[in-house]
Amino acid sequence: MTSGRMSGFRLRARLAIRGRVGSPKLGLFEADSHRVVHIPNCSIHHPLINRVAAIVRRAIAETRLSCYSDHAHLGLLRYLQVVVERSSQTAQVVLVANCETVEPLAPLFALIAERLGSELHSLWFNANCTTANTILGPHFHHWSGPESVVERFAGAAVHYPPGAFGQNNLEIADRIVAHVGDQVPTGARVAEFYAGVGAIGLTLASRVRELWMNEISTESLRGLDMGLAQLEASTRAKCSVLAGAAGAAHAAARDADVVIVDPPRKGLDVALTAYLREHPPQRLVYVSCGLESLRADTRALTAPGKLRLAALHAFNLMPFTEHVETVARFERSAS
Repeated sequence: MTSGRMSGFRLRARLAIRGRVGSPKLGLFEADSHRVVHIPNCSIHHPLINRVAAIVRRAIAETRLSCYSDHAHLGLLRYLQVVVERSSQTAQVVLVANCETVEPLAPLFALIAERLGSELHSLWFNANCTTANTILGPHFHHWSGPESVVERFAGAAVHYPPGAFGQNNLEIADRIVAHVGDQVPTGARVAEFYAGVGAIGLTLASRVRELWMNEISTESLRGLDMGLAQLEASTRAKCSVLAGAAGAAHAAARDADVVIVDPPRKGLDVALTAYLREHPPQRLVYVSCGLESLRADTRALTAPGKLRLAALHAFNLMPFTEHVETVARFERSAS
């Protein structure tokens, strides 16, 4: 098991905003409820996340803006998302609200920008007027600052727009990316499914023969395009992006020596599993955030006897939880 720091490691947080006018709470929901537990000094957060939350809470109270009520579907402010960029030690800040436009929040945004000052990376508005439990709506309004947080993995610039998925523990994410890279021979043809913004693929691009990257999220594809644009022209020419569901893009694995998959917690798309079990690559590297889905996918992938599980390594990506990130390496079985 690879572990890292146990405090201050979380560089990405989403906090619910609830409470009364003049007395907001920012924190996490109690189990099986919409009651928010205020967490002003969370020890696993990067200190800047706690500072941002305190500034936002005070600004909400001073502007007398209402907080969202799940029961009544009334009130404005629903969530705060904060992402810390390591290189600049600044915060990308997103306010999610129950309104269509940013105008009702303009006084709040002005206060936040003034009080964060040089610690503010960028400021964003996200409209979420649904009654669902989803945190982010599909549309972002850019108030100020750069278009994306930029992180570097093995020298590659990886861009995170505010709606793109990103790991919150980048110390361990660095080690996962390096570990996956160690499984990929120089000069290999590589297909990566569920590529996100390219934290793995972009680090491989300069030393592989060809690279196909598949992703379905619009925001992650936008970040991936930003990362590809920063590659040298000769490296970029080796890369292809396949937008859409992984199962529909399974043909990208046909000519690959190495296939990399990093699916969501539910595991692999059924169509992709079916293709890989019948047409196995020389090597399959599976990055899993769900142990039960990994076990189920392993049984399915190895059942015909064409792939075998060769190695496992666990990473303590989410300390103080029951979850681990597991990297499994499968090899094509000898005929």
